[in-house]
Order: sequence, then C-alpha cells, then structure tokens
Amino acid sequence: MTDLVLHYHPLSSYCHKVLIALDELGVEVEKRLYNPGDPAERAAFLALWPTGKMPLLVDQGQPVAESSIIIEHLQRHHASPGRTLIPADADAALEVRLWDRLFDLYVMTPMQACTAHLLRPEAHHDAFGAAAARDGLSSAYAWIDQKLEGRTWAAGPVFSMADCAAAPALFYAVAYVPLAPQQTTLAAYLE
Repeated sequence: MTDLVLHYHPLSSYCHKVLIALDELGVEVEKRLYNPGDPAERAAFLALWPTGKMPLLVDQGQPVAESSIIIEHLQRHHASPGRTLIPADADAALEVRLWDRLFDLYVMTPMQACTAHLLRPEAHHDAFGAAAARDGLSSAYAWIDQKLEGRTWAAGPVFSMADCAAAPALFYAVAYVPLAPQQTTLAAYLE
C-alpha cells in the first residue's frame, strides 16, 4: 500500500481534474475506484470524508478533500522537481486560482445540474433548473471566449491548475450546450 491513495470514479469530472494534475505534476498514487452504491464502501468513505464527495486524496492516512485543495497539496508535497500548476508569483497564482474557480463554478456546476436533471427519476426532473444551467453555460462560454483571446492557456502562458479544471468541465458541458459558431477562441482552446 502506498502513502498516497486517490479515491475516485472515472465518470466524475472533478476526479478527472485531479487525474490531469497528477499526470502533470508527475505524482504516483494508488487509485481506488469508489462505488457509492456499495453500502460498505460508502460507509468506509464517509468515515474518511463525511460529505461523501469525490475525489478524495488520503496522504499518510490524512484525508485531503476538494479538487483544487488536492492539487495544491500535491504540488506542495509531492510534485516531481520542476513541475508546477500554480506559479510561485503571488499575482500569477491568484490568476490561476481565479480561472480555476470560474471553470468550477460557472462551467462544472451548471454542467452537473444538467446531468443531475437527466439522472433523476422523471417525476423529479428539474426542467427549470436545467434550463437555467444551460443559460449559465452559454453566458460563461461567451465570457470565457472573449477572455481567452490571445492566450494559449487559461490563466497565462503555461498550463496550470486552471486548465486542469477547464478540460473536464468543458468536455462534458459542450454535450449539453454546444459552443456557438462564433466562439472560435474557446473552441480552439477546447481542441
């Protein structure tokens, strides 16, 4: 057993955010597929992290939760030499964290609302919430498309935690709300 264990599920966009970061930082972990439908697995997971949310990193027995916090923790304590996703410069780091939050809150969250709508039993669908989420995605796309103009990566000249957040969020979101034809900058970034 390794000192680093990542509890994850392959369909979770937040788990993909951390999986991308692991690869970029050159960090090896033991990956444990979490099945929340299994009562014993769920009980063991809730003992580690009472919210039951994935992903969850366990570092030498200590749980580290929330994808952005996991990535910062991995960079600080386990990254291969010379590998970074959050710059040392404080202002550049704030830009990365801002874009990370923007992709999580304004792309990932509405995308998940659309998914939740489809996964609920038909009697519990939330058509109003799903429509609002799709509108939110359209607005976010327009703003992001404009702000990405002239950039290769979301928060600056190098791949960062912001791009770890962007990739899975956009990958799944465009299935619900395709990019508009005029959003060529965002389309190129996603590609």
